[in-house]
Amino acid sequence: MHSITERAHEPPHLILPEVVRAQISALQSQLAERDATLVERDAELKRRELKIQQLTLELAHHRRMRFGCTSEALTSEQRDLFVEASDEDGAAIVAELEQQQVPAAAPRQHKRAGRNPLPAELPRIEHRHEPESCTCGRCGRDLVKIGEDISEQLDVEPARFFVHRHIRPQYACRTCETITAAPVQAAIIDGGLAAPGLHAWVLIQKYLDHLPLYRIEKISDRHGVPIARSTLAQWVGQLGVSLQPLVDRLAELLRQGQVLHADETPVQQLDPGKGKTKRAYMWAYRSNDLEGAPRIVVFDYQTSRSGVHARNFLQDWRGHLMVDHYGGYKESFRQGVTELACLAHCRRKFFDLHAAGGHPVAEDALKRIAELYAVEAQARDGDATARLALRQRESLPRLRALHDWLITQRVRTADGSGLARAIDYSLKRWPALIRYVDSGTLPIDNNMVENAIRPITLGRRNWLFTGSERAGCRAAAIQSLLATAKLNGLEPYAWLKDTLEKLPTWPYSRIDELLPLRPITTA
Repeated sequence: MHSITERAHEPPHLILPEVVRAQISALQSQLAERDATLVERDAELKRRELKIQQLTLELAHHRRMRFGCTSEALTSEQRDLFVEASDEDGAAIVAELEQQQVPAAAPRQHKRAGRNPLPAELPRIEHRHEPESCTCGRCGRDLVKIGEDISEQLDVEPARFFVHRHIRPQYACRTCETITAAPVQAAIIDGGLAAPGLHAWVLIQKYLDHLPLYRIEKISDRHGVPIARSTLAQWVGQLGVSLQPLVDRLAELLRQGQVLHADETPVQQLDPGKGKTKRAYMWAYRSNDLEGAPRIVVFDYQTSRSGVHARNFLQDWRGHLMVDHYGGYKESFRQGVTELACLAHCRRKFFDLHAAGGHPVAEDALKRIAELYAVEAQARDGDATARLALRQRESLPRLRALHDWLITQRVRTADGSGLARAIDYSLKRWPALIRYVDSGTLPIDNNMVENAIRPITLGRRNWLFTGSERAGCRAAAIQSLLATAKLNGLEPYAWLKDTLEKLPTWPYSRIDELLPLRPITTA
């Protein structure tokens, strides 16, 4: 600041009051602060732009991975986990992108994706939201209703426990000295604590949702209803015995079909004597949809993979059996069962080879097999006669060309290579592989039973092992019923609850009416 002496020599028009100088100094400080703020904001905008670019690229990568992954790149379990994680990550990235938008920018217009309507059969709870006032906020006149805006939200209640209180008045006849009352309704477990609905819930939790009993015990306890695990175990054991006749009847109906699918998957069984587990097998038998048979899947638990188990289950059945290349079925084929080979298994050999290194010959094989499946897609909704005609016209020439091509490629391929093994797998099974083309009801692959057996492979990650051979057989029986119900479009809990209510007094001569089939099949 200039001294008074210095200011005395300044021209009069340059001598400013002290107040004006202070104002100028304050303005200069504000300008400096604003400049610093702008520099900081520019840096923040650049940081956000870089972050948005990074998240956008990451989102594009997730979408490519989510929608670009092939169906056979992962196992079904890995693919389910991958899809869930990918969807969660994608939603998180979108949320982060929204957070990174500049506040001053115009709000983004979200395009609302269409959604399926909620099921009409679900109960509706209406909530009416009226305005605070029925008069106009401007002129004060009464409002007139011109319509309604209706939106729906889906909600759920956790397991809700309640009590059925049965009251049976007793009436006496003084003359006859007798007492009359309504009879007690018959139940699978006489005098038991649980109603059929609770029994059905426990079985669904254990065998459809794959929850061990100790978890079911914790769920009930969390709702204030302690049910001992020993009680749950007792219920499951008794219910399994009561439901077994339905499973036996399903197996009888299944063997009435002319074409069956079969497969097996390993499970672990507890071996208390050795303090560890041993390998057992869940065999699966599935009806053939193409011949119009009832949709049935029956599981058969056995302690080994011996082919004798398949022969014991099939008994004197002699039809077409669609299986993989497992040798345990060979004796059945020697005894009169006709073998059908799975084209999907042959395709998988070439797919694995192509996925490992983009093999051009394997890629050509996949394209040729894809043409055969395209023909099947065209014939899916037709009857057996139309399907046979289409197969003869479209599939048969392609199969002949594929066979010639495989032989040509095999001559050019070194023994022991991956391509040689893939080609040999198909050529060795060729008669069984092409048998479907001479019929309108034979399947092209074994995917039907593989889809049916998939829940077993997923569930064993939860229950890890069966406690005994009897427990494995019980699991196979109950899962047969529940899986068949799902195949027929029945809600498993509703069907099981209704069946448990009827079963105690139901005559065996009408047992087909209780089976989870649609339409109901009679003997």
